[in-house]
Amino acid sequence: MLLNTVAIVVGFALLVWGADRFVLGAAAIARNLGLSPMLIGLTIVGLGTSAPEILVSVMASFQGNPGLAIGNALGSNIANIGLILGLTALIVPLTVCSNALRREYPILLAICMLVLVLMLDGELGRLDGTVLLAALVLVIIGLARIALRSRAEKDKDPMESEYEAEMPEALSTKSAILWFVIGLALLLFSSRLLVWGAVNIAVSFGISDLVIGLTIVALGTSLPELAASITSALKGEHDIALGNVIGSNIYNLLAVLAVPGLVVPGLFAPEVLSRDLPVMIGLTLAIFIMGYGFRGSGRINRFEGLLLLLCFVAYQVFLFIVEEAEPVDGGQTAIVRMLDEVKV
Repeated sequence: MLLNTVAIVVGFALLVWGADRFVLGAAAIARNLGLSPMLIGLTIVGLGTSAPEILVSVMASFQGNPGLAIGNALGSNIANIGLILGLTALIVPLTVCSNALRREYPILLAICMLVLVLMLDGELGRLDGTVLLAALVLVIIGLARIALRSRAEKDKDPMESEYEAEMPEALSTKSAILWFVIGLALLLFSSRLLVWGAVNIAVSFGISDLVIGLTIVALGTSLPELAASITSALKGEHDIALGNVIGSNIYNLLAVLAVPGLVVPGLFAPEVLSRDLPVMIGLTLAIFIMGYGFRGSGRINRFEGLLLLLCFVAYQVFLFIVEEAEPVDGGQTAIVRMLDEVKV
C-alpha cells in the first residue's frame, strides 16, 4: 500500500510539472512561429492542460481498462466545474467580459449533447470515437477562427490582453523544443506510474475501475487546471480562469473520451448514463446560467461558487456510499486483468 501511495503522489507531481513544461515548450514554439497569444491560449494551451487526462486515458485504454479512461474524462469535467471553478469563485468572485468566452459556452453545451446522444446505446464504439475526433478538429478550427476574428476586431477582446500577459517568457526555438520533449516524456512516464498505483489501490479497497477514474485519477489529472484557474483569478484575469475550465472540458470530452472508443470499443457501466453524465451536464448548464451574462458581463459570485463546490463534494460522497453498498465485480475483474499487464 505504501508503494502504491508513493506511486500516485509521485505520478501526480510529475504529471503536473510535466504538463507545465509541455505547455511552456508548445506555447513558446507557437509564439516563435508568430501565432497570436489568444490563438495559442485557446488551442495549444487548452490542449496542453488536458494532456494529463489524454495520456492517462491512452495508457488505461491500451492496458484494457476503458472504465478508468471514461471515468477520467467525465470525472475531470465534474471536478473542473464543481471543485476548481467552485473553489476559484469562492476565493475570488469571477466577472466574465470576454465575447470569445460567450461563444465557447454554447460549443461546450453542444458537445455535451453530442456525447449524450453517442452514448445512449450503452456502448462507446469506434464510430463514436471517430465522430468525437472529427468534432475535435472542427472545434479547434472554430476556436482558431474566434481568436483570429477577435484580433481583427476594433475593440480587442479582454481575453486577448490577459493571454498576452500570461504568455511565457521568450525562449529560443531550441530551448522550447527541449522543454516540449521533456514535458511529453514526463507525461508519458507519470501517467503510466499513476495508473499503476491507482489500479493497485482500487484492487486493495474493492473499488471499481469507473469509480477510481471518477475520483482519484480525475482529481489528480485536474491539478493543472486548478493551479491555472486560481492563479489567473488572483491576478484579476477572470476570463482566463473560466476559459481554462471551459476549454479543458471541451478537450476532455472530444479528445479524452474518444480514446477508449477507438482503442477498446464496447459496453460501459450503466451508471455512466444514469449518474455521471447527468451530473456533468447539470453542472455545465449551471455555469452557463451563472456566467454567460445575458444582459452584460457574466458573474459567478461566492455563493454560486459554494454551491458548485458542495455539489462536487456531495457527488464524491455519493460515489463511495454506492460503491460500498454495491461492489462491482466486473470492474474488479477488469482491474485484476489490467494488473497482470501493467509493468513498471
